[in-house]
Amino acid sequence: MENLANSAAQQQAAVVKKARDKHFWKKGVFIAIFSGFLYGGYTSFMTEGMMHGVWNDIYAEVPTGVAAGVSAFFIVYTVSAIGAACVDIGSAIWSLFYGGCIGRLGDFKRTLGTKPGKILIIAAIIGGPLASTAYVIGLQMAGSIIVPIAALNAAIGAIIGKFVFKQKLTGGMILGIIICFAAAVLIGSSSMTDLNFSGGAALGCLAAFCAAIGWGIEGAVGGYACCMVDTEIAIIIRQCTSGLVNGVVLVTILSILGGDGVGSGFKVLTACLTDMPSMWMLFVAGVFSSWSFKFWYKGASMCGAALGMGCNGGYAFWGPFWCLIVCGLIFGHEGFMIPAVGWIGAIVMVAGIMILAISQNKATQQQD
Repeated sequence: MENLANSAAQQQAAVVKKARDKHFWKKGVFIAIFSGFLYGGYTSFMTEGMMHGVWNDIYAEVPTGVAAGVSAFFIVYTVSAIGAACVDIGSAIWSLFYGGCIGRLGDFKRTLGTKPGKILIIAAIIGGPLASTAYVIGLQMAGSIIVPIAALNAAIGAIIGKFVFKQKLTGGMILGIIICFAAAVLIGSSSMTDLNFSGGAALGCLAAFCAAIGWGIEGAVGGYACCMVDTEIAIIIRQCTSGLVNGVVLVTILSILGGDGVGSGFKVLTACLTDMPSMWMLFVAGVFSSWSFKFWYKGASMCGAALGMGCNGGYAFWGPFWCLIVCGLIFGHEGFMIPAVGWIGAIVMVAGIMILAISQNKATQQQD
């Protein structure tokens, strides 16, 4: 009788554990999808912010203010890093403030010296200053055609998750990733009608692929580190690292490479950070960025790199959608309408995510 009772208790415990794991997995999927939605908010407010105030002069045909006399290299590359730095610095300020409100700053300081903390710092450098700046450069040089190229980060993250962290990657999951990428191509194709594949467009596409590699590494590594570090702490490390490296190191390097001198980069960065007509929107973009990357890390740690990044890949649609609402409808700019192919792409992406989720769920059940 005692053996029967123990066996029944073990079976009941297994059922409870399976139900709990399934709920945890479903929550991770929702969080990963929501991270892509929030990334759309980040994209829209950054896009709008860089069309106001001092940015109008920076992007003028002949700048007359703080950017007067700078090189063409500066306008394309250094300014892209400055824009990303403004958002990252605003995001770091918000993350520190929020972390202080919930009492996590002490944990943040202690985590910096640990192995997971160092992993997060490296991931933040790769995915923040390097990938984010490459993404902005790609948008400037080639337009929104680079979105599906950048969306390859899901496939890259899935490959890293399989070979580095031994995460399951089945044929069905690969099919889901391919469908998500095809959907991103559909969404980005609306900008291909008048595309001229000049040298600049080719460099923009190359920059987007570099962004995909950076984000693929960050998503897989950051998600792994968040299995050991609370996401509230991880996002403070990520945004502070990204803001400092972007605003100090990368802007300095690019200013020197362009022959403009270190002072020119910091002069424009300071002007942008203190320009209230634009900076309030870049700060809002930073808040969206903080929550988006936090949920991206958390989702990947809960449901795996492949599924987490596939769900996050919805930003290929949410970016244009938020830009339509914020830039098009609220601020009245033209050129942000989503064509029919964009909505079709969104439906295809939902199908891809569903296939990816179902395939991973089956793989998990087989392991159990």
